[in-house]
Amino acid sequence: MLEILGNVLKNNGLILAFAIVGVTMYLSYFISDKLTKGRLHGSAIAIILGLVLAYIGGVVTGGEKGLADVSLFTGIGLMGGGMLRDFAIVSTAFGANFSEIKKAGLTGVLSLFIGVFLSFVVGVMIALAFGYRDAISLTTIGAGTATYIVGPVTGSAIGASSEVITLSIAAGLVKSILTMVGTPFVAKYIGLNNPRTAMVYGGIMGTTSGVAGGLAATDPKLVPYGAVTATFYTGLGCLLAPSVLFLLTKAVFS
Repeated sequence: MLEILGNVLKNNGLILAFAIVGVTMYLSYFISDKLTKGRLHGSAIAIILGLVLAYIGGVVTGGEKGLADVSLFTGIGLMGGGMLRDFAIVSTAFGANFSEIKKAGLTGVLSLFIGVFLSFVVGVMIALAFGYRDAISLTTIGAGTATYIVGPVTGSAIGASSEVITLSIAAGLVKSILTMVGTPFVAKYIGLNNPRTAMVYGGIMGTTSGVAGGLAATDPKLVPYGAVTATFYTGLGCLLAPSVLFLLTKAVFS
């Protein structure tokens, strides 16, 4: 009976992958609600659990694809591949309306570019401190500091190693968690109490899950405004990091 069940699951790996992700998301939001009162967003907890499972899968199998190296969970490799990743990015961008961002005026648009460049520079400095000197690694980790989506997109585009791409995701995750936790504490000092400042804040910080979680803990009414510019931030980062920022980094460090 167990053998039959195992064969069914192996033959329907993608369906099993969706089921695993669904259970993980349910547990993550349950933990977020019951243990952190929503201050640590469920998506951040889900990412942490995913990294833990990937580590366990790599240790157990000695492979390089994390949990996907386990024969029963090969569908996770397809689900986490470039095709569905890019689809998720595009679908997120479709949720934003450019007419909304215009309400923040020139300040809102500038916040996007300032946020991407500032995060990228900080990420490059961190990568330098850890001993990375090649333009590909520096660009990938810098992009990951922008968001944990921009990092792997950039790394895949410019040919970064899987280890560097993983570091870029970790950098973006740390930023996301810090944004979630820190936003309620700094909100009153930066005037984060109206839609305009929420849109500027989303443009500066960029991490959609971090901004949404932080604003939800500050004032739930501000979440849509911060999320709009944060979504554009991700798209802008995916455009600039593998092209303009990579060429600038290559020119400086080559």
